[in-house]
Amino acid sequence: MDIKPLLLILSVCGPTRAITIDMDYGGVPLWINRFLGEPSVMTLRDRMGPGWFRAVNSQSCPLECDCPIQWPTAVYCEYRGLHHLPEDLPSRTQYLFLQGNAVTGFKSGAFSNASSLRWLIVDRNQVLSDRLDRILLSNLTRLVNLFMSHNNLTAVPKGLPSGLKQLRLAYNHIEKINPGDFQNLQNLTLLLLQGNWLKTIGEADFKGLSSLNLLDLSQNLLDIFPKHLPPSVQQLYLSSNALKGMSEDSLQGFNALRYLRLSRNQLKNKALASDAFNVTSLVELDLSYNQLTEIPVVPTTLQYLYLEVNHIKEFNVSSLCRTVGPTSYSLMKILRLDGNKMAYHQLPPDWVYCLRVLRNIYI
Repeated sequence: MDIKPLLLILSVCGPTRAITIDMDYGGVPLWINRFLGEPSVMTLRDRMGPGWFRAVNSQSCPLECDCPIQWPTAVYCEYRGLHHLPEDLPSRTQYLFLQGNAVTGFKSGAFSNASSLRWLIVDRNQVLSDRLDRILLSNLTRLVNLFMSHNNLTAVPKGLPSGLKQLRLAYNHIEKINPGDFQNLQNLTLLLLQGNWLKTIGEADFKGLSSLNLLDLSQNLLDIFPKHLPPSVQQLYLSSNALKGMSEDSLQGFNALRYLRLSRNQLKNKALASDAFNVTSLVELDLSYNQLTEIPVVPTTLQYLYLEVNHIKEFNVSSLCRTVGPTSYSLMKILRLDGNKMAYHQLPPDWVYCLRVLRNIYI
C-alpha cells in the first residue's frame, strides 16, 4: 500500500512487531503444515542444480522435473518451458508444481497415475477453459489445493472435487459465474477471483459454499455491491472495482464478517446508507482511495479503519461513537485519515474520550 507523506503521526502506546509470511500465491500466503509432510519450499528454481537431486535420489522422477529426497511426495516441474504435463508422474505424487510454464490444458487421464494429488499448482501458464476435461478434475478426489491464477480461463473449471479447500483463479478472463459452479464445494474455505472480468454476481452463483472463509473479488468490474454471497465469509475483498454505494441490507446476514476491504472504488457518502456498515463482528474496514467527504458511521467494535486519500474535511465523533461515557467508547486501535482535507488542529476536543484505546492516528 502506498503511503502519502504524513502531516502527523500520533502514537498512543503499544509496541510494534515485525511480521513475516510464506511464499505468496494469488495474493494470499500459503501456510505449510509440515506435520502432514507438506513441502516447505514452493519453488526450487535457482536453488540447486537438477543433477544433484538425481544423484542423491534413486526414486523415479520425470526427466523434466526434480524430486527432492526430503519431500518424496513432491514433484517440481516449475519454470521448465513445458507445453504439456510430464509423462510418467510417480504414483507417490501428492504435490505437483507446474507454475511458470506454457501448459494450455490437460487431456483426459492425464493424472491417472497420480490420483492421490493433494496440491496442483498451475499458476502462470496458458490454460484454456476448453482444454480442461470435466472428468479429469472430478477424479482427483484427494485434491485440497488447486492454484490456476494467471492463466487464460474464461470460466470456472467444471467438475471440481468436493474435498477442495482452496481454489485460486485470480487474474484470468472469467466474465461470469454459472449457477452450480461451486455447488458441491462445501469444504472450500478460500476462493480467489480477483483480477477477472466479473460484472455482476447472481443469486445462485456461490450456492454451496457453506464453509467459505475468504473471498477475494478485487479488481473486477462490479459496480453494485454483491449481496448474494456466502454468509460464512469472514474476509471479503472488493477493492479496485467500480462500487459507488451500499444499501442498508448490503451486509445483511454477514454475522461472521471481520475484514472488509473496499479501497479504490467510487464510494460517496450520499450513496452510502447510514447503517451500511452496521456489522458488530467487523474488525477491519478499508475505505481508502474513495470519494468520501465525511467519516461514515461504523460500529464501536471496529478496531481498524482506513480512510486515507478521500475528501474528508471534518472529524465526526458521532460517526465513531454514538455516545461518550465511562462505558461508551470506540474500540478503535488504528485510524488513518492522511491524504484528506483536514489537519490535526481541527479535531474536536472530545475525540480522545471516544477513541480512548487508540494506538495510532494518521492525519
